[in-house]
Amino acid sequence: MAGGKSTPKKDTALKVSNGMLVKTGQILVRGIPVYKAGINARGLATIHALCPGKIYFTKKKTSHGKIRTFINIAPIHEKPAK
Repeated sequence: MAGGKSTPKKDTALKVSNGMLVKTGQILVRGIPVYKAGINARGLATIHALCPGKIYFTKKKTSHGKIRTFINIAPIHEKPAK
């Protein structure tokens, strides 16, 4: 708990949804261990974007039978300025 108080933090949440456009460095998930970093995403407790693009989720089964949800980013290449 923050600062010795007995109330939990309220900023732990899924910050994006499927199909959203994100920028480089934008926080995708904070404090939820269910989601894992996939393609073009990095982090453990706080997952952030490594490139600008569109969010999509995938599910994979581990060797122990658990299903993991991965957050991935499909990169969008921006047009160069004239």
